[in-house]
Amino acid sequence: MIAHPQRQLMTPQEYLKWEQQQPLKYEYINGQVLAMTGGTLAHNSIALNLAAALKNHLRGKKCKVFMADAKVGVSENGPFHYPDVMVTCDSRDQTARQLVYHPCLIVEVLSPGTEHIDQGKKFRNYRRIDTLKEYVLIEAETMSVDCYRLNEKEKWELTAYSLEETIANETDLEVHLTSVNFHCPISWLYEDVVFPEDNTEPSVEG
Repeated sequence: MIAHPQRQLMTPQEYLKWEQQQPLKYEYINGQVLAMTGGTLAHNSIALNLAAALKNHLRGKKCKVFMADAKVGVSENGPFHYPDVMVTCDSRDQTARQLVYHPCLIVEVLSPGTEHIDQGKKFRNYRRIDTLKEYVLIEAETMSVDCYRLNEKEKWELTAYSLEETIANETDLEVHLTSVNFHCPISWLYEDVVFPEDNTEPSVEG
């Protein structure tokens, strides 16, 4: 989804109380609230495909999968964001009603207007969450997935999956989300997605 800044500045407590009374969702960064607007159909399909697959994979494993209406708090004082998909397996989140504070996986589906924010400011914020093990960026207009993973040296490493690799190998590239031990063909993430004409590629058989 896309965030648009509003003029007013608020404390974290004011924001949390105020947002509950609003018809729209708002993110919160450094005292500023940002209204969230809807994404494209492709954006929605990708998030739904991944969330549904993760839900099935994690059933019975004491983990919770959330989509765009669920808010994550970097700390009790913010920032507060609405990831496209996130997973928490932390017992402290099991009874949460308003906010998730301890996710292990966060996923953002990229839109042209928010790509630089998701790759920059949001990632810097998310890295402050001590339970986060994996941050995933999924392109909506071409088959491309970037997975940032925290290694044993506490450094973030990038593993990239792309359509070019799939074509070169003549197989359906498998995406592996290590934080929840989840594997799936990259084509599953893009089921029902219609790409722009200039990015249209042959379909990949599963």
